[in-house]
Amino acid sequence: MVAAAIYAGTLAAALLASGTAGTAHRSALETYGVFSPPNATVKSNAVVYDQSLVPAGSLVQVRQNTQPSGATTVELRVAGVKPNHLYGVHVHQKACGADPAAAGKHYQNQSGTDAAHVNKDNEVWLDFKSNANGIGRATAKHTWAFRKGQAGSVVIHSEPGTKGSRVACVTVPFGGKS
Repeated sequence: MVAAAIYAGTLAAALLASGTAGTAHRSALETYGVFSPPNATVKSNAVVYDQSLVPAGSLVQVRQNTQPSGATTVELRVAGVKPNHLYGVHVHQKACGADPAAAGKHYQNQSGTDAAHVNKDNEVWLDFKSNANGIGRATAKHTWAFRKGQAGSVVIHSEPGTKGSRVACVTVPFGGKS
């Protein structure tokens, strides 16, 4: 706990020194996690539901950067996942929980269930293929910002696109406009 508090304080100081936090013009967020099963003794902000695809101990990093215009970039990095596998990844509405469904539906800029709404332009899709070492990364860029309190996690799915079961989740306190 003490080490985490020291790290958080150091990170906050670095962000403030670089001018990326606390400014009225731009918002930035960076979240790290170590995937663990929902029943783990030590709770984590990163939960794994299928260890054949995302083994416990795998690492995740999520970054959000929103410009004054509202343009938002979300970056995902993972390490320790199943090598050479194609994953689907989306921002979801709620925080992770013991049940994979706890994260709710995909976050959408404009709500809807038809093809005009369920796509990479209206949602944040971070699909990636891990390399031979189990490392993957993806970036999504949009002209819009998250609505405050309506995006709460990143869910990794077993397949790209809108198919596939939920295999892991990391809670991310995405910032957004009021």
